[in-house]
Amino acid sequence: MAFANANISDVLATTIESRTRKLADNVSSNNALLGRLKKKGKQKTFSGGHKILQELTFAENSNAGYYSGYDLLPVGVSDVISAAEYNIKQAAVAVTISGLEMLQNSGREKMIDLMEGRLGVAEKTMQNLLSAGIYSDGTGAGGKEIDGLQKALPIDPTAAPYGGIDGNVFTFWQNAVVNDANATTIEASMNLLWSQLVRGSDRPDLIPCDSVYWNAYLQVLQNNQRFTNTNEADNGFMSIKFMDADVVLDGGIYTGDITGATGAPVGTAFFLTCDYIHYRPHRDRNLVALSPGKRVSVNQDAEVQLIGWAGNLTTSGRMMQGRHDINA
Repeated sequence: MAFANANISDVLATTIESRTRKLADNVSSNNALLGRLKKKGKQKTFSGGHKILQELTFAENSNAGYYSGYDLLPVGVSDVISAAEYNIKQAAVAVTISGLEMLQNSGREKMIDLMEGRLGVAEKTMQNLLSAGIYSDGTGAGGKEIDGLQKALPIDPTAAPYGGIDGNVFTFWQNAVVNDANATTIEASMNLLWSQLVRGSDRPDLIPCDSVYWNAYLQVLQNNQRFTNTNEADNGFMSIKFMDADVVLDGGIYTGDITGATGAPVGTAFFLTCDYIHYRPHRDRNLVALSPGKRVSVNQDAEVQLIGWAGNLTTSGRMMQGRHDINA
């Protein structure tokens, strides 16, 4: 049965709302790092504020020590906790429908079919947009892009402040970096970088890389080292092992638009200790319709609904992260 055009917006909005949780899950599944952070419980929403604050510890408690008998014990204030602060980044994708399409698809089932198709394209576009942002340096779209791994783990960790903290002043806020002139020494360099990132039980557990790095690593693997990780394979990502970390092929195909390059940059692998990395979407803007009401063009016969996201990628332990670049 046909229904009034005034209800089209309700169909559009409710269709988007019903897919919100699925879309958020699909974004996580579309990116190796986000998938790992979800498993570790490192996807935590925030509810408001001017910045996203990520608590971190930057020193040990100075009151710890040995004593004997009646020795006085130190009880002074030990300032060991601070916070990095990150800007709130925003992203959106529009789903539109013209007045003519409303008339042509006036039956409820037809309208839902039309919206399903357009929402599928919009969702995939948003997935790729955010996945690309996870690996970005934060300069895209005039600095409005997510502060991704290239921002968190630059080649020069002292070049610019990150999270409001200057790595040039505070050495605990410097990521490890290894550069290779060619790929022939990749295994030795990986060993070196790994050793710089181990602290007790803390060590890298995920190494996302592009296809160039992946192929270089495969060429030096011995047969008994070449095995896949079932959990990552189940998520759709090819993975092999280095030490006990998953090396994941997460290099995107570049096509020149936002649906193109979605993975690690060429010749790069990030050695990530995921306990200290956090995905922080806003509680009320995690891939949802920006408003349930219609958005009508003043000079066109069309309606629009926007799927919106706000948040950022943060870290509470930059010194536990590393970057390896090769010239293949």
